[in-house]
Amino acid sequence: MNRLIFLCAIPLLAQDTAGVGAITGTVTSSSTPVAGAKVCVASTSRCATSNDSGAFRISEIRAGEYKLEVSIASQPSFTTSPVEVRAGLEGRVDIAAPALDVNTQSVTVTESVFVAPEEIKNSGYLVQPEEVYKSAGALQDVSRYVQTLPGVVIGSDDFRNDIIVRGGSPLENLYVVDNIEIPNINSFANFASAGGTVSILDAALIRDVTFLTGGYPAPYINRASGVLQVAQREGARDGFHGRVTLGFAGAGTILEGPIKKGKGSWIVSARRSFLDLFTNDVGFGGVPVLYTLNTKVLYDLTPRDRIWAVNLTGFDNIRLGAREGEANDDEVNNFDIRYKGRRSATGFNWQRILGSRGVGLLGLTHSEAGLDSSVRDLVRNGVPSASLPVNDLIAQSPVIYSDNSSEGESTIKYDLTTYAPMIDKIQLGGSYKIFRLNYNVESPFGADSPYSLTPGVNPFFLRRSFLAYQSGAYFQGTRNITSRLNFTWGGRFDNYQYISRSRFSPRAGISYRLTDRLSWRASFGTYYQQPFFLFLSAFPSNRGAVPFRSDHYVTGLTYSASNSLRFTVEAYRKNYKDYPVAVQFPTLSLANIGDTFDVQEILFPITSAGRGRVQGIELFVEKKFTNKWFGQANAAFSRSRQAGLDGVRRPGSYDYPRVFNVVGGYRLTPKWELSLRAAHLSGRPYTPFDMNLSRQQRRPIFDLAQVNAARLPDYVRIDVRVDRTFYVRDKPLLVFIGAQNIINRKNVAGYTWNRRSNSIQTNEQLGLFPLIGLDWRF
Repeated sequence: MNRLIFLCAIPLLAQDTAGVGAITGTVTSSSTPVAGAKVCVASTSRCATSNDSGAFRISEIRAGEYKLEVSIASQPSFTTSPVEVRAGLEGRVDIAAPALDVNTQSVTVTESVFVAPEEIKNSGYLVQPEEVYKSAGALQDVSRYVQTLPGVVIGSDDFRNDIIVRGGSPLENLYVVDNIEIPNINSFANFASAGGTVSILDAALIRDVTFLTGGYPAPYINRASGVLQVAQREGARDGFHGRVTLGFAGAGTILEGPIKKGKGSWIVSARRSFLDLFTNDVGFGGVPVLYTLNTKVLYDLTPRDRIWAVNLTGFDNIRLGAREGEANDDEVNNFDIRYKGRRSATGFNWQRILGSRGVGLLGLTHSEAGLDSSVRDLVRNGVPSASLPVNDLIAQSPVIYSDNSSEGESTIKYDLTTYAPMIDKIQLGGSYKIFRLNYNVESPFGADSPYSLTPGVNPFFLRRSFLAYQSGAYFQGTRNITSRLNFTWGGRFDNYQYISRSRFSPRAGISYRLTDRLSWRASFGTYYQQPFFLFLSAFPSNRGAVPFRSDHYVTGLTYSASNSLRFTVEAYRKNYKDYPVAVQFPTLSLANIGDTFDVQEILFPITSAGRGRVQGIELFVEKKFTNKWFGQANAAFSRSRQAGLDGVRRPGSYDYPRVFNVVGGYRLTPKWELSLRAAHLSGRPYTPFDMNLSRQQRRPIFDLAQVNAARLPDYVRIDVRVDRTFYVRDKPLLVFIGAQNIINRKNVAGYTWNRRSNSIQTNEQLGLFPLIGLDWRF
């Protein structure tokens, strides 16, 4: 006998600490809940029985596509169409079985992301791969896309992809890819910053992105602001496939295929940037050259055991500064900057499903990063003659900063998810990290800090190799107190061996379903973070710093208007304590830096005396992609205040009181698509120069009576992109064109002091920038 089955597969936002997903839902017949229905995942032993409300839940299911086998008393069993299970997410499946006299069968599957999670109560966003890959302005870079989400803004300029979360420094975020903790997923980064120009992740390999901006739970290692978690897709199991891509990040190839008759798969992406083939300056004094390699191999050892290995590798280099035959009217042309970098992260994971008891995940990770950079000051000995060849000028100019260093990090971690009476879901685990630090950094002349009336402060020579260790453990419980009330509680303990400190971080969250569509949520968490090792090592006294603290308080409402449309409003507060601040410059806090390539200016003696507070409210509406269009819009209103050693709370460098974003795409026809991004940010704070002192010393000196007291003009930008699909040998070829800042607005990144002209110079953001690319699958 035929059956009518309606399925609504709704991924729930969750933490991917086990590498598995779950299916929850209801079984009804003629709109009446069916109790005692047995629902099983085909070809597995995973089953559940519906309760009196018709509800069921099947947990610890590996990522993949599965049919559900449903058995109802006095009725023939039936099988649904495939339901997708994704790591770290839950799928909501509503099964409606018709009366016995119905002689038709139909299966409908729709997707949504808007059912409340269990452990993550607030400030969580699930980004689909199409949003990163096809959105105007994202440049196929996950970091640039999340800059459009509530409470997130750009850093110092458009050329960097720093993630500024709710007024926090970009140094305060955690990056996780396929259960691998990665210090930095970006190219052209250094050991004192977190952003770069573009991600080394290939957006075409992304399966899901989970972005958490506050109040996140205990399994994630401590960071003071946010978590960016990426799950990459596995390779094809049905045969060999290929793909050729071209975009801002470069030209590349993706190859993938099965292992041993579909028991596993592999996928490889290789890319090389190409802008250097057309220009030697993309707008900031040079052009980046980047090579990346992404690899993932997955294999099912047994029905309960799965292993996978992942590698992310990037090599990059750039030269900035003066060039023969070009105007030297920008301050960057008063330097010769050479940079070569490399970074890689490799991880191995073993996942074992423990029957009905839960799931365990063992992870081994090693990451390595190195750089070789130097900075020559071409006007340190005075303004050179205009007739002097640039190469001769570079040869005779002193090296004022050099860095030939490396950092390595090895981690072993284990995460267990299980269930127990009275607590329901339990998550516990631990990790142990070994850091291998090799620093060879020189600043022989010191820094001409704009905070100092005296030039050449804090010269140093750092030549040191050492080991450091960090260990951590966590426990978390989640329980449904009632059918509408859910409570999560837990905490983590972390030991920071290098600075001889240990900290306990409590976490708690609560959610209450007011109606079937409206829910209230609140969360609290304390987060500790050790300053980066380069800051701690630059000067002997810096090792006395302690982990700085950030307390998160978040509450909000979520309304799901439909399976693809939701509205949220959230209010939050972050309180900072023990933040590293400059000993010599009482107004300067590390909370206000991190989005810069100029490492020399931000290495100085520090002490843990900083305080700060960020608070705000965020409005968000999101429409996930259906047949025609997707989009999201948000408005954020916030206030950030940070204090240096003097204890005076001033506007933080990432204090944007008003932020508005609109991002969307529309499918005009099966072959044509259009996407748009519009952003409006109030101007960020800056410190004016003391004009007299700056002219006298022919270098930038701040007016310390006006630290962050002035503001840049508002930032406005509109990006567009048009996609057209062709077919070559019956294979789809996507071609896109577009432009960033299509209105060519002269947004201001900041002001610098040009020592050659001895005057203020305005640094502009990215102007009108054309984009073109393609994607051919074969």
